[in-house]
Amino acid sequence: MKRLLMLAAAMAIAAPIHAQNIATVNGKAITQKSMDQFIQLLVSQGASDSPQLREQVKQELINRQVMVQAAEKANLVGKDPAIATELELARQGILVRALMADYLKKNPVTDAAITAEYDKLKKQQEGVLEYQVRHILVEDEKTANDLQNQLNNKSAKFEDLAKKNSKDPGSAEKGGDLGWAPATNYVEPFANAVKATGKGKLADKPVQSQFGWHVIEVVDARPVEFPPLAQVRPQLEEMMRQQVLAAYQADLREKAKIQ
Repeated sequence: MKRLLMLAAAMAIAAPIHAQNIATVNGKAITQKSMDQFIQLLVSQGASDSPQLREQVKQELINRQVMVQAAEKANLVGKDPAIATELELARQGILVRALMADYLKKNPVTDAAITAEYDKLKKQQEGVLEYQVRHILVEDEKTANDLQNQLNNKSAKFEDLAKKNSKDPGSAEKGGDLGWAPATNYVEPFANAVKATGKGKLADKPVQSQFGWHVIEVVDARPVEFPPLAQVRPQLEEMMRQQVLAAYQADLREKAKIQ
C-alpha cells in the first residue's frame, strides 16, 4: 500500500512537468513555453491565435528540432567556419533588435514630441512655393537657344516643341510638364532658374545641367500646402524613432573604449 501511494505521488508530480512539453524529439523536449513564445511572436506580426495556428507551430517546432539535431549530428558548425560566423551574426542581430526595442519602450516618442516636431516642420515651410514647370531638354546650347527664340517670338507652342524635341522621356509626351514641385526638387542650375522666373513666363535663357540644356517655363506657382498631422503622423513618428535610436547608438559608441 505504501509503495502504491509513493507511485501515485510520483505520477502526480511528473504529470504537470510532462504537460509542459508539447512533444519530445529523440528524447529532447519541446516545451509549451517555447511554443507560446513562438505564437506570441507571430501574433505581434499580425497572425491570429487559433487552434490551427498552434498545430502548425507545433509541427514547425518538431520539424526544426529534427533538422537541428541532424545538423548537430553532422557537426556542420565544426566543419564549416562560415556557419559559425553566420550563427554569431544572427545572435548579434537579435540582441541589437532587442536592445533597440527595449530602449524605445523606456524612451518612447511622445504625442507632445510628435506635435512639436510637426509644428517646427510646418513653420519651416511657411512662405515656401511650389511650381508647375515645363521644360524642353536638348543636348546643345544652340538648339536650346533656337527653341527659346521660337517661344519668345510666339512662333510655336511650348508643348509642341517639347513633344518634338525634348530628350526627357518622362515629360516630353506631356508637353514638357513636370507637374507641381518645390524648386528644391530640381538640380541647382534648374532650381535657380525656376525661382528667378515669374509665374506664366519663360526663363530668361536656357540653363545647363548635367543632363543637358533646358528651356524652362514656369506655368504657375503657389504656397506649399503642408499636410495635416493625422496624415503624416505615422511617417513622422517613425522618423523620430529612428532619430532616437541613432542618438542612442552614437552615445553608446562614444562611451565605448575602442582601440
